Amino acid sequence: MAYSKILRRLRDEKTNYKKRGTMLMGKRDFITVNITNENTLVQILKPGMTGDKVIASAHSRYLLEKGWKGSRKSIPAAYLTGYLAGKKALSQGAKDAILYTGTRRYTQRVAAALKGVVDSGLQVPSDSETFPPDERINGEHLTVKNEVSKMKSTIDGDIK
Repeated sequence: MAYSKILRRLRDEKTNYKKRGTMLMGKRDFITVNITNENTLVQILKPGMTGDKVIASAHSRYLLEKGWKGSRKSIPAAYLTGYLAGKKALSQGAKDAILYTGTRRYTQRVAAALKGVVDSGLQVPSDSETFPPDERINGEHLTVKNEVSKMKSTIDGDIK
């Protein structure tokens, strides 16, 4: 019986090599969204043969520093984290990017982070029908009803 070696990142379900290969051939910047049990992380990266280079990164802990009272993994927090990452990427000279999900599913929180990146001004091919409704992005279903617009103006003031 022959043993076939399976690549570790494929075995751990961390990398979809077929999807990554097609993404690398496009030579465009890409966006990754990682949502953990407590936080949201959005990164805009430039692909390379020796490794990916992070152009801009935003973490939901930044929202706490600015007075955010809600959860850091909610739909509004994902939107604001994506908005912050998009603003940082624009200040670094990025113009467009694509979303790379890898082996993760496209959830409402990932869609909210993508909408934040799109609203920041970065050009991303996306369908607006897949984004969560504005009521959910603004947090009207949560206790952070008016916080999203305040945080957005704070991010705009911090990053120009």
